[in-house]
Amino acid sequence: MHWIESPKIDSIRPYLKIMRFDNLTGTFLLLWPCMISILFASGNQVPIALMLKFILGCIIMRSAGCITNDIIDRKIDAKVERTKNRPLANGDLKLYEAILLLTLLLSLGALILFTLPSTVILLGTIIVIPIFIYPFMKRVTYWPQLFLAMTFNWGALMGWAAVKDDIGLTAILIYIACMFWTLGYDTIYAHQDKEDDALLGVKSTALKLGAHTRKYIYLFYLITNVLLWIVGILTGSGILFHVFLILGACHLYWQANTVDFNLRSDCMAKFASNKYYGMFVFIGVLLGKIAI
Repeated sequence: MHWIESPKIDSIRPYLKIMRFDNLTGTFLLLWPCMISILFASGNQVPIALMLKFILGCIIMRSAGCITNDIIDRKIDAKVERTKNRPLANGDLKLYEAILLLTLLLSLGALILFTLPSTVILLGTIIVIPIFIYPFMKRVTYWPQLFLAMTFNWGALMGWAAVKDDIGLTAILIYIACMFWTLGYDTIYAHQDKEDDALLGVKSTALKLGAHTRKYIYLFYLITNVLLWIVGILTGSGILFHVFLILGACHLYWQANTVDFNLRSDCMAKFASNKYYGMFVFIGVLLGKIAI
């Protein structure tokens, strides 16, 4: 985003960068499970006001999560090629400034959360703990991507609960489907840093799966689509949902089949393309409400 590089906003640029406003891919990836779950739960309705709350909430909480990650990983980030220019790693932002910004964002997130049903408030309170634990997982397990998947897709449960004020089997299936989706795309993402991670002793699925990564990503994405297909049947979604799910599945197959795990730019491009998979599924659920 060229506007972030404008000298007119130099004073706030580090704040925008630590909130990842220079790259909104993560915001879309956090948002899509929420939107998809809300639509699945809403029957023939499209709850615009509720969706707007979740859009704003995702922007705020994704930023809060990134700041938390950068605070905890600031020393590691300074030694990794891809992250060495993050504001805390390169000194553009002071630690106390990041903590104050994080406090503000969490407060704004809480204001939105407390306008939602009690089940959502409970879920939103619970997820704060994993958000703070996640950055430490790469120090203790080769599966931090799994922990991220469990945390990052919590919005699928919250979206369903925002409509139904409970959690049922269908919500859990959506959540698990999105978990496997994240496990796939974040493993691709992790391949960008595998050389630096190996030198620093940081663990990831990229290092764990190594040369077998591609077949595992096929498996993760297959599980994602099968579970969403089951959800489509359980919710009585129309034929258009299944058509768009097939289009999404083709996109994931292309991604897994063509990604070059030894080329950082391609790993980033394939990772970023997952926002289109979410878009395919979202449009499919929306159009699936139309009786055929």
